[in-house]
Amino acid sequence: MKIKNIFIEIISILILVSCSDFVDIKTQGGIVPNKVENFRYLLNNTSQWIGASALPDIMSDDVYIKDGGQQYQSAANGGEYYAWFAKAYTWASEIYPASGNYNKDEAWNAMYNTSAYANTIINEIGNCTDGTQAEKNELVAEAKVHRADAYLMLVNQYAKPYNKETAKTDLGVPLILTQNTEQKIIRVSVQTVYDQIVKDLTEAIDALPEQQEYTTLPTKASAYGELARTYLLMGEYEKADQYATLAIEQNDYVCDLNQSDYPINIKNPEILLLKNPVQNNSQWSCTVLHLSDNILNLLGNKDLRYQRYTAETAQVATSYAADGGRIYYLDIANTYRNVGPSVPEMILIKAEYYARNNNPEEAMVWVNKLRQKRFAPEVYTAETAVDADDALKKVIDERHREFFCRNLRWYDLRRLQNDNSFSQTIVRQWNGETYKLAPNSNRYIIPIPAYQQILNPELESNPE
Repeated sequence: MKIKNIFIEIISILILVSCSDFVDIKTQGGIVPNKVENFRYLLNNTSQWIGASALPDIMSDDVYIKDGGQQYQSAANGGEYYAWFAKAYTWASEIYPASGNYNKDEAWNAMYNTSAYANTIINEIGNCTDGTQAEKNELVAEAKVHRADAYLMLVNQYAKPYNKETAKTDLGVPLILTQNTEQKIIRVSVQTVYDQIVKDLTEAIDALPEQQEYTTLPTKASAYGELARTYLLMGEYEKADQYATLAIEQNDYVCDLNQSDYPINIKNPEILLLKNPVQNNSQWSCTVLHLSDNILNLLGNKDLRYQRYTAETAQVATSYAADGGRIYYLDIANTYRNVGPSVPEMILIKAEYYARNNNPEEAMVWVNKLRQKRFAPEVYTAETAVDADDALKKVIDERHREFFCRNLRWYDLRRLQNDNSFSQTIVRQWNGETYKLAPNSNRYIIPIPAYQQILNPELESNPE
């Protein structure tokens, strides 16, 4: 990951792609670096900001590939092009090789590109000769939310789970806050990364708008939602609840799956900040997310998430029909899945807070706020809990139902692996070999891309 001042390159790109993949916002006339409007064009170019990873979904217990089946054969015969999928599925110590035509971790690149674009805005908008200070502050605030989100994903994929006792010494990820060619790309501590995430988000809040036209553009609710997720992953449940409450005060909309129309992601009001995996899990490739019995049994066929988010394999991937089962369908039906913060996530963060604070009744109140929108009225029954432990289990199960194949299940497996009530060993078969992911395994940490280590020899590897 060679670091350089990329502002001029970004401006050149914007001349060619003056609107995002999702938002048709035209640029008029020439692009001049010292004009505030051009930083707005940069932020509106959403394809540069929404990139996330699909690896956490492939590695989680949501996905199952029938060993020797049609999907397996497609991946096995895909050679180098699809090798990353099989390696992620089996938690290999190296997912992307040091050389070859397909050695780039596109998700790593996308998240660091988000950081680079954000740094350009944060560090260079002060050179603009026009615009009000309020306009500049808002643009910087939006960039800080995007940067914080990128680092929250990076540190929860390529570093150990947050542990208060060891976070100051555990290796995090490179924290790049300026763009130049001189700095070394070293891994700072997990604690340092989290501190910067919290700093960016809290500094951004006051200057952010309360509403934006598209879910790709950060709002106050976006920042609150990111903070709630951050503190949940840190195990600071009171702060997580605090920020989840603030996010819900800004936006409490939950899509009712009983309605026939499901809004597209960029207009979906329950999404607080849209982020999409860059790897294409389409019905035409072996990377389609074939669902495990674990998640299908948890959902049950009366759950509207089963009916709306999954489909029979034969319906969307004819060549894999012999494998049976169901695949994750929301990618195909709704321009790819959102892995960014959402109102349902805030609801379940509050539910978890109450469960962990010995208030099972209130925990179930929040769980049922969501479930009422996830079942047809004639089959809906309210969840109840006999005690706090039972409530916590039901909250975690509801998180699994709501967020399967959307990164959060992998994060939950990581953060709960030391809890005997939730820890598990995941077992998979591939090419006749058995692979196991046990609690506290270092394979819960995605390997640092070897290609990046060639570019930056000082970039330390994750433990085997």
